[in-house]
Amino acid sequence: MTTGIAVQAPLRARVDVQLVLWLIVGFSLLTLNAPADLWGTITRLRVPDTDDAMRLVGVRDLLAGQGWYDNVQYRFLPPGGVPSHWSRLVDAPIAGLILLLSPIAGRPLAEGLTAVLWPLLLLGLFCLMVYRGVRERFGPRAAVLAVFVATQTFGILVQFQAGRVDHHNLQILAIFGLALCLVRSGLRPGLVGGGLAALSLAIGLEALPYIALGALFLAGDWVLRGRAALPAFLGFGLGLSAAFPLFAAQTAPGLWATAYCDALSPPWLWLAAGGCAAALACAGLDRRLTSAGARLGLAALCGGALLGGFAALAPACLGGPFPDMTPLVRAHWLHTVNEMSSVPKFVAWRQWEILAFYPILVVAAAAATWAAFRGPERRLFRVAALFLWPGVLLGFVQLRGIYVAVAFVPLVAGPVIDRALAAAPHLRGARLWGALALSAGLVGSSWTALALLAGALTPTAANGRDPAGAVTCHADAAVAPLAALPPGTVLAPIFIGPSILLRTPHSVVGAPYHRAIPGLTAVLEGLGGTEADLRRQVRAHDIRYLATCPSRPGDDLQAETAFATRLTRGEIAVPWLEPVDLPGSALRVWRVR
Repeated sequence: MTTGIAVQAPLRARVDVQLVLWLIVGFSLLTLNAPADLWGTITRLRVPDTDDAMRLVGVRDLLAGQGWYDNVQYRFLPPGGVPSHWSRLVDAPIAGLILLLSPIAGRPLAEGLTAVLWPLLLLGLFCLMVYRGVRERFGPRAAVLAVFVATQTFGILVQFQAGRVDHHNLQILAIFGLALCLVRSGLRPGLVGGGLAALSLAIGLEALPYIALGALFLAGDWVLRGRAALPAFLGFGLGLSAAFPLFAAQTAPGLWATAYCDALSPPWLWLAAGGCAAALACAGLDRRLTSAGARLGLAALCGGALLGGFAALAPACLGGPFPDMTPLVRAHWLHTVNEMSSVPKFVAWRQWEILAFYPILVVAAAAATWAAFRGPERRLFRVAALFLWPGVLLGFVQLRGIYVAVAFVPLVAGPVIDRALAAAPHLRGARLWGALALSAGLVGSSWTALALLAGALTPTAANGRDPAGAVTCHADAAVAPLAALPPGTVLAPIFIGPSILLRTPHSVVGAPYHRAIPGLTAVLEGLGGTEADLRRQVRAHDIRYLATCPSRPGDDLQAETAFATRLTRGEIAVPWLEPVDLPGSALRVWRVR
């Protein structure tokens, strides 16, 4: 008996929990992308989203010699093209990686390898940030658990999967880095955090609410604690001024005075400058402001001046980034896009993938709020809650509201699960089951499994608005055959536009971008209206080809079925449209005579 115990005790001692956790993390990372998906991305540029395709189109144009400041996509709504609001600061590293790999693999494979490597490199950086941020305060086991949760959280993984060259992953890194700087406090972290906020603004304005919350957190901290919190507040304000050189680096001098509601421009630079000035004013008057009330008064005065100036400078932007969108485009395009849909709409359509995205955010926000008032390292949990709750609220209304917030789930989950594991041997009954349920609720694969189960139980409804049909129609197999036709302008469903630009020499009328309202209108009216509507758009835009997706017909804009839908079904034929046979393609194509 004694001998058996003596043999087994060293065996248990040799089990390295850290090593086991790292092995699980490594396995999760290795299985993140299916081999077929990796190979498809490398060899055929198979990308997850229309935005990824359009990003690669812009990178190709840059590598082909289009000017750094020239962000017009000339094959989109020709002949004038559509000016993009996307940042060249994102295009540059992707283009650089393609140039680096081209001498080794050739340009086509270099593009595919870059589409795989770029998001994986960013995922590695994100995991490193998660690990260091948690280890610094909770130790290595909690840090490894946090990284494990990151590899299991669906909302994170979709932003770092192979082919994801859009800018959302960079936004996640910038705002997550800002949050870690808020946790650390001090002048240097404040400077870095402000610089990351400026970088986020230069990349895109989607994370603006989180930047505003970070600024309010630092201002509120200064109001409550006074001089002890001043360095971080001042550093953030000074770091935010980096928005000016970043703006100049990506914006043509001739456009420096032009206001845009959807990109870094004078109205948003006003906010950056005002934030810097407010921090300097508070620092300069800090010695005279001996009470929290006095500090609050100055902060409120600065904030009021900042918002008032913005309203006077850009009143159109108070209504959001789409001030020129027509009711037709809003109803038949914007409100049908998944990322603009609400949680109730996902449930009504029985698109159960929402279960993999949203509930974990609610659990993490609740756990962070509870921990913010109990236990150690309350500042970290307060910052995490600060960024999680807006995601819960915004994400309920629009799915894209969770894109940044979900990155904070691992920051909460690692310490909470570690604490639960440490306490589990001493818990009994409801408390033990509660700890286990909370831990499971913070691991994304639990919710992914629930989403898959719900889809399996409702197979006919799980397709919602037929996303599988959409994938089939904009996939390389469907679109690439179009390249064999002589170049011309194609009228095709909005969601196919970026794939046509990426895989063919053709131009397109419509693609899912709000700056091209005439093109979006032309597609909606052409594919959803009468024969006269279609002919009018064909003449207006010098269209050479019509392409339709049988599984995703256009919305009917009249009481009768749209002309293009009946044409696609083979119910009618007209002499001015000549059918084009494209073997292997899921699309129906006609040449305009």
